[in-house]
Amino acid sequence: MADPAEVQKRGLDWSGEGRDLPRPPKDTLFSKKEVGARIRALRLQRGLPQVELARLLGVHQTNISAMERGTRALTIHQILKLSRALKISTDEILTGTKASDNGHVDRRFLRRLEKIDKLSKRDKQSLLGTIDAFLSKVS
Repeated sequence: MADPAEVQKRGLDWSGEGRDLPRPPKDTLFSKKEVGARIRALRLQRGLPQVELARLLGVHQTNISAMERGTRALTIHQILKLSRALKISTDEILTGTKASDNGHVDRRFLRRLEKIDKLSKRDKQSLLGTIDAFLSKVS
């Protein structure tokens, strides 16, 4: 296995096989301080105290404070939890841009799709046939 310092220095993968990992373009890197400032602004816009946001995320208030100051990095999981708690897109947290209206997804529709996905294959095919029949009238 490769030495972690060498992996970081050379951009190798952890398997040590020497394959280069793709580097993101520099304009897509995120500043912890900028992201933290956005989180603070979004939290304040919603009138949420740090303690309440911490409760929603299942973390201690000091973690929220560190995030907002930009001294603590966020995991992908934490960004997703933040987006749900603040009822915004991950784009808005990371870049400050709101998702376009075209990206709006009806949550009720998504919950129904999740339930449909749990149906048996036969039931799914039957339901999709019914949906296709309805949609053919629209097209």
